[in-house]
Amino acid sequence: MKEIERKYLVNDDTFIAQAYSSSRIAQGYLCARRVTARVRIYGDKGFITFKGKSKDRGLSRFEFEREIPIRCAERLLSRCSGTVEKIRHLVNFEGYTWEVDQFTGKNEGLVVAEVELTNTTENPPLPEWVWTEVTADFHYRNSYLAQKPYTEWFK
Repeated sequence: MKEIERKYLVNDDTFIAQAYSSSRIAQGYLCARRVTARVRIYGDKGFITFKGKSKDRGLSRFEFEREIPIRCAERLLSRCSGTVEKIRHLVNFEGYTWEVDQFTGKNEGLVVAEVELTNTTENPPLPEWVWTEVTADFHYRNSYLAQKPYTEWFK
């Protein structure tokens, strides 16, 4: 399956009042090279995901995800060298579902919003809390944040 999304920094927390769902996520990376292998605990479910190399300025890439037993996800996550923790808020805005990730732990202070698209030329309407696009900036990829946390960028 092909994943097409845009990623933006968020400039305030007004999105929280607009969220229809909020869930804790913990994820780690088993491999973060040409293909990224990620294990994730999303709420009370476990997932394993493989993502290919980004194309189209980071807009699209191959993605394969499957649910796995939560105990397997916990075991795999404990073997990851770096992890990312966040609260994911889902917000509907003008026909689009926005995934707003409010990072915690070593990435505290970073808030990123993603929106999935049907094609690479699509330009969704932006909520007032969206600031600037960072789709092509690898620093905001979770696999990078797992190894180089946001709180360490300014030291």
